[in-house]
Amino acid sequence: MRIGVLTGGGDAPGLNAAIRAIVKKSEKYGYEVIGICRGWAGLLNLDTMDLKYKDIKDIIRRGGTILKTSRTNPMKLEDGIKRTCENFKKLGLDALIAIGGDDTLSVAAALSEAGLNVVGIPKTIDYDVPGTEFTIGFDTAVNTSMRLIENLKDTAESHDRVFVVEIMGRHAGWIALYSGLAAGADLILIPEEPFSIKEVTEFVKKKIEREGKGPIIIVVAEGALIKDYKGPITKDATVDQFGHVRLGGIGEFLAKEISKATGAETRACAPAHAIRGGPPTVRDRFISTRLGLAAVDLVKERKYGYMVALKGTEIVHVPLSEVTRKTKTVDKKLYEEAKVFFE
Repeated sequence: MRIGVLTGGGDAPGLNAAIRAIVKKSEKYGYEVIGICRGWAGLLNLDTMDLKYKDIKDIIRRGGTILKTSRTNPMKLEDGIKRTCENFKKLGLDALIAIGGDDTLSVAAALSEAGLNVVGIPKTIDYDVPGTEFTIGFDTAVNTSMRLIENLKDTAESHDRVFVVEIMGRHAGWIALYSGLAAGADLILIPEEPFSIKEVTEFVKKKIEREGKGPIIIVVAEGALIKDYKGPITKDATVDQFGHVRLGGIGEFLAKEISKATGAETRACAPAHAIRGGPPTVRDRFISTRLGLAAVDLVKERKYGYMVALKGTEIVHVPLSEVTRKTKTVDKKLYEEAKVFFE
């Protein structure tokens, strides 16, 4: 058995733990593992590396991915799916394990429908892949975000400033909500519930009137939507091969509007990619390892077209076709619970 493994989309802490587990379990079964470099681009360009456990046994503590990654989408390229299938055969692969978010897994689903033996593992710091209670990288990202917000809270208290912290989250506000609540933010704004500029500035005014100058921390997801605005705030108009614009700037925008409307000294900070890197947390290392082991077991059982997932404490299997139908967003009830702190 010859298994290919790739990591696609954004990097995330815990990817190396999953790769390490895949190689270890494969060697136990006597399988060979080939690393596909730079996501789907590697399969299109035959860019590979051999993976042996003795060479990678210590990568569990490293963030990022030793296989490197890209946002290449074979479905957007001429004969992309056909070329990918041909190269799968040229490499002599019996199966492919694709580790990624909804974009990467959408390609995995398409390849599965085209007849390739594919298994998926959910990865995204955004936590927006349905069918699983865990995605590689989310736990590390929210812990890093929480600490960064707490650091900014210290400086905000020293200067009686308002701080707007822009946190990653394109379609879902999971990171903003989790890290904001954990760090004691005064207001959290997420893509699932559009807001108006006036609502935010009035919140700041009332907070100052009631509590004095004091520090105010506002956490906003980069994909949060402003009422009466067309789409999210973006850095530019370019899009990647999955049709995503480059988000960023809503923090700076809100900070200027707050300062203008209230006169309060306001600063913006966008940790951005800083929350993607660094050593994975215990949870990211542990569950990523379990998912990697389970993915190899699916290959052994010839159970293709599925994604391994976490449900409670159990590893389950979810059809790839179901995973790519929708995005897992923050439940309205959960956000309503959090609003008790936004007063």
